Amino acid sequence: MCGESGLPARNLGLVSQSPATSSRRPAAPDPGGPLGSFLLPEGFARPRVLDVLRESTVVVEAGRHAVTSLDERRRLWRASYAGSAASQSTDPVILVPGFMAGDVSLHAMSRTLRRRGFRTYRSQIHVNVGCTVDAAAELESRIESIAIKREQRVRIVGHSLGGLLARGLAVRRPDLISGIVTMGSPMLAPAAHHLALTASIEVLVRLSRAGVPGLMSEDCVAGHCARESFEESREPMPAGVSFTAIHSRRDGIVDWRACIDPEAYAVEVTSSHLGMAIDPRVVDVVTSALRLPASGMGSVLEVDSGESA
Repeated sequence: MCGESGLPARNLGLVSQSPATSSRRPAAPDPGGPLGSFLLPEGFARPRVLDVLRESTVVVEAGRHAVTSLDERRRLWRASYAGSAASQSTDPVILVPGFMAGDVSLHAMSRTLRRRGFRTYRSQIHVNVGCTVDAAAELESRIESIAIKREQRVRIVGHSLGGLLARGLAVRRPDLISGIVTMGSPMLAPAAHHLALTASIEVLVRLSRAGVPGLMSEDCVAGHCARESFEESREPMPAGVSFTAIHSRRDGIVDWRACIDPEAYAVEVTSSHLGMAIDPRVVDVVTSALRLPASGMGSVLEVDSGESA
């Protein structure tokens, strides 16, 4: 969201927006649903059933990525031929996928960031369907190994659930993490997501109950495990860790209001939830956020101000 100067406002007032003024009506979790009620605080709501149709624009966003990527490669080739190249960024960057996704979902963004001088790393999450506490512990170990290898703190870019993991780890390990960027991550209300995701979670819980290992259990979505993860992600951000939260009102998967953490520099884009992983306009915002100093938010991000597809 930009002002007359084309620069973004922080938009922290959106967090406390009255539900009556929102396009979404507050709703309590289904009584028979698998999710703990504390994961859907008052004032937030699941997207309406038909809101998921907004995600069809991911096709356009993928096309936009293909065109932009080709143009960027051409410019990079010309610059290389002329004897210049993109300067290497300082901090290593690890990309963390969302629910039911793996590292491959952020491969396109990773390649673009590498072309722009960032040293990117995979999270080594093949499919993000396990216990969030276990996933956070494994991700912490992965980040620690990167930090030791590079002798530098790491920045995290997390999509959806990946952003929730990043938020909790930033609180836990500021000695390892210099900044996080979340994309469509409902940190304020993790259960404020589309009913299709709730159904998927319920399937995972049933399979876990049947003895299938490595999947979310009831404790992961409604018990102590879920509460521990949620409460950690609501702790104050440590000093010296930058935090940018990207959201879109076109999001058909989660309540966009839940993605605006009061402690973050909030940036609005015009992308679908799925498209955030590939839309070049979002990648531009991520690039700007990764170049911010870890000690604060003194710089201003450039944000997509074009019309939505």
